Amino acid sequence: MSDQDSTSASQTEGEFEEEVDGEMDREVEKEGESNNEKQQHSPVPNLSNFTSLRAVIRIKQKYQAIKKRRQEMALGMGGAGALTGAPTRTSPKIFTFDGFTPSAFPALSSSVPQRKKRRKRRRVLFPNRGGCRALPKPKPSRAKYCLYLLFAIVFIQVYNAIENLDDHVLRYDLEGLEKTLRREVFGQQAAVEGLLSHLQDYLSTYVHNKPLVVSLHGPSGVGKSHLGRLMAGHFRSMVGDALVLQYYVLHHCPQEDHSLRCAHDLSTLISKMVEQAEEEEKIPLFIFDEAEHMHDEILDELWQLVAFKQSNEYLNAIYLFLSNLGHAHITKHMLHNSSSISISGRHSNLVKELTPMLHTTLEKLHPLWTEADILPLGLLEKGHVMECFLDEMTREGFYPDHTNIERLAGEIEYYPAVGGHEYSLTGCKQVVAKVNLL
Repeated sequence: MSDQDSTSASQTEGEFEEEVDGEMDREVEKEGESNNEKQQHSPVPNLSNFTSLRAVIRIKQKYQAIKKRRQEMALGMGGAGALTGAPTRTSPKIFTFDGFTPSAFPALSSSVPQRKKRRKRRRVLFPNRGGCRALPKPKPSRAKYCLYLLFAIVFIQVYNAIENLDDHVLRYDLEGLEKTLRREVFGQQAAVEGLLSHLQDYLSTYVHNKPLVVSLHGPSGVGKSHLGRLMAGHFRSMVGDALVLQYYVLHHCPQEDHSLRCAHDLSTLISKMVEQAEEEEKIPLFIFDEAEHMHDEILDELWQLVAFKQSNEYLNAIYLFLSNLGHAHITKHMLHNSSSISISGRHSNLVKELTPMLHTTLEKLHPLWTEADILPLGLLEKGHVMECFLDEMTREGFYPDHTNIERLAGEIEYYPAVGGHEYSLTGCKQVVAKVNLL
């Protein structure tokens, strides 16, 4: 019913507008004809412009009157004779979606369900064959194999370098040297471990920024000269006699008046040995026993070689000094601290506590000792003296009778017992003489 009523109302309004437009057209035509007739019968031609202007004004006034009458008639029909539900006529507008909202059309919003957003799939549709296919896998790059090859080459190079370093250490047979020192040197475990550690670190590399300088200090008879002889014998078997020097100060330069000549001769000999070692790609060993008797001129020359010679052949060398300098500090420390030090930690504590003290004392004597790594050797106990007798008697072919060994060890002079420890005054120095008397 509402659709029929709106249709009839729109038809009535359309007929009314057509009648009004037709009437307005007829009025305009009549006015135009009357104006033409007046212009034709007018005796004065100059007044034609004024008559046409008045005609235009009259047409405009009639048009406004007709338009006003049409609006009044439309309002009257809308108020009294218009059908209910007929839409009111408005001026035409351009159709847009600006005013469209779901709330303005409840019936439309309730009847049409809203669609949910679909998630994008990772599959791609191929319209040629139809169906879904997975994305094609990228081809492996050849650069990856080149990278693997580079890693393998670097690994092989590093492995070869490590093997070469091991070969360089094996050339000097440090394991054999360690066994020899542990078997032949008694009561100096800390000093032996420190010496082997310095040798291991130094011989593990080809390039050095300074020579290895180690100085062993201890009282008389604790095994300094014996350790030096063992080191010299081992290195002679590894690098040859020409690259090992044992320098005894009281033998090579007993008189102080010859100290300058001795220093010059020693410097010349060391220079020849390091040049020969550089040609043979080996490291020479220089052992200086009884260093406490060295003259200042010899110490100065050695200091120049150790500290200021920066050429490669002088940097690849080992200097070993054997001296009893600072023996008073070592003896006093061990006698005063034996009661509070256990047997297991005595040797390690000896090196840690005495090394700074010896450095301070020796640096005041000569600057050469500032370049050296100092290792203290402690006093020997009665048990160590008995081991010295056992070893010497075995070498001389005597039967190692324990009772006889205890008797010989009892003839050695000792310090007063401290904390259950008896330290020998002369170490093992008298062992050889007493065995020879048997």
